[in-house]
Amino acid sequence: MSKDLQRMMKEAQKMAAHMQKAQEELADQEVEGSAGGGAVKALVTGDQRVVSITIDPGFFDGEPDADDVEMLGDTVTAAVNDALDKARDAQAEALGPLAGGAGGLGLPGM
Repeated sequence: MSKDLQRMMKEAQKMAAHMQKAQEELADQEVEGSAGGGAVKALVTGDQRVVSITIDPGFFDGEPDADDVEMLGDTVTAAVNDALDKARDAQAEALGPLAGGAGGLGLPGM
């Protein structure tokens, strides 16, 4: 095996180890998204797994009707999407160019 090929293989192994460590750290990191002025909060991990949804008990005044329930669904969706956007930002920051940024490897799913 040529020295250049050996060097490239060693660099690829280092890169794979770096990505594995970054992905493990992302799985442990949690980010929060919110909507409705903070009445609904979604907590997700850096690897985009929903951990919890929290709804302020004062979200409804009195007994909810069909419009209130629809609004709650929309608000939960917005909070989850906000949290997932933050998780994707954390992922892009942690994986940097390895995830496909300018000059990166453009690995799918990263």
